[in-house]
Amino acid sequence: MNRSLPRLAAVAVAALAFLSGCASLAPQYQRPAAPVPAQLGAPGETAATPVADIGWQSFFGDERLQKTIALALDHNRDLRIAALNIERARGLYGVQAAETLPAIGVAAGSSAQRTPADLSLSGRSTVSRQYSATLGFSSFELDLFGRVRSLRESALQQFLSSEEARRAAHISLVSQVAGSWLTLAADRQRLELAQATLKSQSDTLRLTERRLELGVSSDLDVQRARTTVESARADVARYAGQAEADLQALQLLAGMPLPPELLPGSEATALSFAPLPAGLSSEVLLQRPDVAQAERDLLAANATIGAARAAFFPRISLTASIGTASNALSGLFGAGSGIWSFAPQLALPIFDQGRNRANLQVAQAERDIAVASYERSIQAAFREVAEGLAQRQSLVEQLAAQTELEKAAARAQFLSQARFERGVDDFLSVLDAQRSLYTAQQGRIATALSQQLNAVSLYRSLGGGWEATSGTTAAVATPAAAR
Repeated sequence: MNRSLPRLAAVAVAALAFLSGCASLAPQYQRPAAPVPAQLGAPGETAATPVADIGWQSFFGDERLQKTIALALDHNRDLRIAALNIERARGLYGVQAAETLPAIGVAAGSSAQRTPADLSLSGRSTVSRQYSATLGFSSFELDLFGRVRSLRESALQQFLSSEEARRAAHISLVSQVAGSWLTLAADRQRLELAQATLKSQSDTLRLTERRLELGVSSDLDVQRARTTVESARADVARYAGQAEADLQALQLLAGMPLPPELLPGSEATALSFAPLPAGLSSEVLLQRPDVAQAERDLLAANATIGAARAAFFPRISLTASIGTASNALSGLFGAGSGIWSFAPQLALPIFDQGRNRANLQVAQAERDIAVASYERSIQAAFREVAEGLAQRQSLVEQLAAQTELEKAAARAQFLSQARFERGVDDFLSVLDAQRSLYTAQQGRIATALSQQLNAVSLYRSLGGGWEATSGTTAAVATPAAAR
């Protein structure tokens, strides 16, 4: 037994030497060229801090919004599923990584057999017993052509892809919560404006009815005033329903009912965010987690080709054990009771009905699909950012024009009311001026919301929203074997 131990150790060392020196048949990976222009948007200032490093607490300055986002990150079910998918991928990687090393185990057992007299050479019934204890490994593959290593690399990239998917879900959730919160604020302001308009129009209607009683106004003026009242009442009902739907959508994203103190007021429509650069290199798109996820999927598909190629070559597996055996339990560890076994096995594919070739074609097709998916994700990211940058300046100009329009409409309404009271204009001019002011006010609210949502979308499109605060780096939970 003692002389067999060095032999088994030598076999194990030789196997590990083969394992560490094996080469992979996977194609050498080269990142595909980005099928987009090198410049994003018009040339402009460069960002002192990459957008992906601007924490969402730094970008969204309102404390109520910050707390709402934090609650969503803790309670949102979609984000929880993404985190659990990481744990699943981590386990699958651990299973595949274990295939690169032999599984060593201890086995102990006993057996007893009775032979009847008519079958025994001695003419008497006999009972034989055997006891054994062994240490060894079974079916350990010598990875001469990198098949196991390629599968391990593919599992690792799939695990890292799941981490990028969680980052993408995290960033998307931050932007969705911010967008829903701002939309709720805008609809609440619309509701307040509709309620104020309803009150004002109701006062005008009562005044017109009084003027009709005095013979100063006509019934036509009363009916015109009543149409504005009913229109305002319809708007109140509509915006009340929208505000309630916005609240339910926000609470669904948060995963729980929100305290009233975290809900936005109408003043939230005037919130501004941290500035974002105007001119950027297309390389910033690589910071987006969905792009990184697509590249991880491409790396996994590339490694799978190596495993498919290695299937064409011989596969060598080893089974070995060392231990002791005796026909009596008391003699199990006595002198001369040592046993050992060593069983290498070679499997060489000769005729497999084209299965290996078909598997290789599948792996190569999946790699090509992954390349196209990666390029598509780059193009989609470029389109999102380019559109956001193009709309940003336009929305600034639109909001400035809408604000001036509201001021002019308010001045026109004031003058029209004064001229009507002096008998210079008829009541129709007053109603037109009131409608124009109401439309201008609603337009300003809508444009302000569009500008805010554009900033949130651009922040997300540039990869921002993963960190909570600026200047920190999130720790990636990569398995120790991968590091």
